[in-house]
Amino acid sequence: VQLQASGGGLVHPGGSLRLSCAASGGLFSNYDMSWFRQAPGKEREFVARRLRNSISATYADSVKGRFTISRDAAKSTVYLQMNSLKPEDTAVYYCAARIYDGSSDLSPGKYNYWGQGTQVTVSS
Repeated sequence: VQLQASGGGLVHPGGSLRLSCAASGGLFSNYDMSWFRQAPGKEREFVARRLRNSISATYADSVKGRFTISRDAAKSTVYLQMNSLKPEDTAVYYCAARIYDGSSDLSPGKYNYWGQGTQVTVSS
């Protein structure tokens, strides 16, 4: 599956952005879709996950209540709505996918497919 991320940019603290990740080349419903981020000098970290056909999502503690992950099966696209952005949210954001196998391991090494990354900068 190929992943194409978009929607990053520069935003002031307290602002909002919506990231998109379009998937192609696979059956979208088969994939566990997640977002990760990597700030300069830091390791890539999990942000959010939404399983196929799931009404619930999993979030990193640092983004709970501010970020929302959603899926549009008709468009084979996963979104990350980011509200109340903070300077510490500045990072390159990546969408990632793996065939759903029931695993709860959210480490980056468990994902097979990655988008190219989109830069999010939160600064006044």
